[in-house]
Amino acid sequence: MHPYRPSDTVRQRVLRRMGKPFANEAIDAGRTALVVVDMQNYFCAPGFPLEVPQSRAVVPNINRLARALRTAGGTVAWVQTSAAGAREHWRNFETRLLAPERLRERRAGLDEVSEGFNLYPELEALPGDLRIKKIKYSAFIQGSSDIDRQLKARNLDTLLIAGTLTNVCCESTARDAMMLDYKVVMVADANATLTDAEHAGALDTFMMFFGDVMDTDETIARLVPVPAMQASAQ
Repeated sequence: MHPYRPSDTVRQRVLRRMGKPFANEAIDAGRTALVVVDMQNYFCAPGFPLEVPQSRAVVPNINRLARALRTAGGTVAWVQTSAAGAREHWRNFETRLLAPERLRERRAGLDEVSEGFNLYPELEALPGDLRIKKIKYSAFIQGSSDIDRQLKARNLDTLLIAGTLTNVCCESTARDAMMLDYKVVMVADANATLTDAEHAGALDTFMMFFGDVMDTDETIARLVPVPAMQASAQ
């Protein structure tokens, strides 16, 4: 997986902004969702058009996070990109930003009946988890999905972002969630993209301006289980 360690310059900028290294020093599991973005065969499995090889390396950490959060009383949400609706609602992307062959590959590979649309099989998705379909890079931007409604219906206000690509759909989803007033953590070793430089650049920017960046161990260590949170409130 990608190595990531924020530079001293990035750390100092975070400290100047908020006076401490992490905004989320404790994570209330009962108010938290692990949002796993685009871990589908189309992006993860060998031989698919948009394969991100590093995405397979983060599967164990995503599964660890999912197990830990469920045990602590939290929610896991699997977000999958669908080609359905993009023609009507994201026309500029389809007609101006994709070559015809890439457009054909995308529509076929992300058709909801295709193997490419399915979650990568080594992921431990359970029947009780949320399943969300999006059509744009960000799950939260208007017209992309119903994720905001689903999370708010469950009184969730904190998100752990994992998946692929770090600097495209994961970062876009994380930034928009922060702008909608969610508390957001990008989990560095549970995100993957095509190069180490792209991964580091996205996480540095997010850490400096939008939210926390932690690794899997740091994130799990900060989880406060539901009974513990209820006891502390009494």
